[in-house]
Amino acid sequence: SSVKAGIRDRTTAFIVSENSWPSFMYENYEADTKNLERGLFKSKLLIMGLKAIFTSPSSANEVDGEGDGADIIENNRHTRRRTNQAKVKTCVASIIGMRKVTPRAIAYAACQIRFALSNLTSWRTVDGDFDYHLFWNNVVDFFKDAPGPAA
Repeated sequence: SSVKAGIRDRTTAFIVSENSWPSFMYENYEADTKNLERGLFKSKLLIMGLKAIFTSPSSANEVDGEGDGADIIENNRHTRRRTNQAKVKTCVASIIGMRKVTPRAIAYAACQIRFALSNLTSWRTVDGDFDYHLFWNNVVDFFKDAPGPAA
């Protein structure tokens, strides 16, 4: 499509920068152009990324659909309590005392997913027109200054 070509060719109208909310962060991977907050941070991929990083890679497979991901940590605790399987390694969330998903955790997962979806083979703070450090700050700042009812 012309949008893909514009992004690939870095046409001025299609520059994807740290000030953009990538579609992988939206519920059903699609932004509502009339309300850019609707569905933001609710994609299945973002929730799976959070679970893979902070609870366990296998827990990411338990994500059924789109959602807000608010119960990621708590649901993982309940699942581990109910299973009588062999002892499982302590998850990152437990090691760092994480009791809920935080803006910084969302920002970290979003950066990791953005990198995984890119064509880079090694980490760089700046990828063309995209600055991961500024992107991380933009995600965290969104929750500090959340303009809608989510605040």
